[in-house]
Amino acid sequence: MDASLRPVRTRRAVLPAAAAVTALLLGGCSGQGSPAASAPGRAASASAAQRGGAATATASLQSDYQRVIKDVLPSVVQIDASNSLGSGVVYDNQGHIVTNAHVVGKERAFKVSTSGSGAAVTARLVSSYPEQDLAVIKLDTVPDGLRPARFGDAAKVEMGQIVLAMGSPLGLSSSVTQGIVSATGRTVSEGSAGGGTGATIANMVQTSAAINPGNSGGALVDLAGEVIGIPTLAATDPDMGGGAAPGIGFAIPVSMVRTVADQIIRSGRVTDSGRAALGITGRTVVDSGYQPSGVAVVQAQAGGAAAKAGLRPGDVITKLGGTEIATITSLTEALAGDKPGQKVQVTYTRDGAARTAEVTLGEI
Repeated sequence: MDASLRPVRTRRAVLPAAAAVTALLLGGCSGQGSPAASAPGRAASASAAQRGGAATATASLQSDYQRVIKDVLPSVVQIDASNSLGSGVVYDNQGHIVTNAHVVGKERAFKVSTSGSGAAVTARLVSSYPEQDLAVIKLDTVPDGLRPARFGDAAKVEMGQIVLAMGSPLGLSSSVTQGIVSATGRTVSEGSAGGGTGATIANMVQTSAAINPGNSGGALVDLAGEVIGIPTLAATDPDMGGGAAPGIGFAIPVSMVRTVADQIIRSGRVTDSGRAALGITGRTVVDSGYQPSGVAVVQAQAGGAAAKAGLRPGDVITKLGGTEIATITSLTEALAGDKPGQKVQVTYTRDGAARTAEVTLGEI
């Protein structure tokens, strides 16, 4: 993808006043037919029946939207940090809220506003996991009627599913946008500029639902009313001066959300990342034409996966399994799709000669 990615956090300095907004729902049309003996009459009757069917389908879809919004929106909150706003999703009855790590940043105390509530509730950070851009905060007091969201099954998410994105884009609390699942299984790298964590995240859900600054940490929801992802990134188009690329947003899959949130709530931190590692510090190298051509090993961690396989500083990694490696980013993205303990073939050069080694991947 030529487009770059940015975290969708809203900075307070550029916010309009927060205001509740409602979803724009589809309207319908209706028609009535009348018996007719002639062909034109039958055609008119068929046309009226089609219009009636379309009106019924539209009304049914509108009813689904309204039901999901009514069920899920109370579980989506606005998170107010000192210099930014983001969104979060109520995770359980104990007041745990899951959100993005780039929403909480380095702060430890927050104000949280629930849908339809007047006063904000204070909250504190439980733990942040920037490597997957997820964090959990906990309300100091649990308001009456706080409703945890229902979290779905990542294995059932498919292209073409209708989804709703809920959050506080541009500080407009309780906002809803609509789209579809455009793709699944995307591996994307988040920039570190603008408050991003620099994380490379695998298996993300791509969606056409509008994702704007402030949507970060909110909910991507299917028509069953289940959260299938946490909206996190929006694509930007360098040909448009870095402006938003409409209809291209990404959400962290619900499976990873559950894995990270459950560990943080249970242990106060992530104890099992599930993320593969080579155990090296590296840098991108370029060829004689100044084009990226591999990743040079600057340091191989003692006892790490690469060192155990015989790699050492000065080696240049050019392939991981069947994936060509030209930059640090491409190496990170390739590793994001692998698991700790998995055996992969690493192709590298040493003193100008090509070599290969079988590496048993470690864990971050």
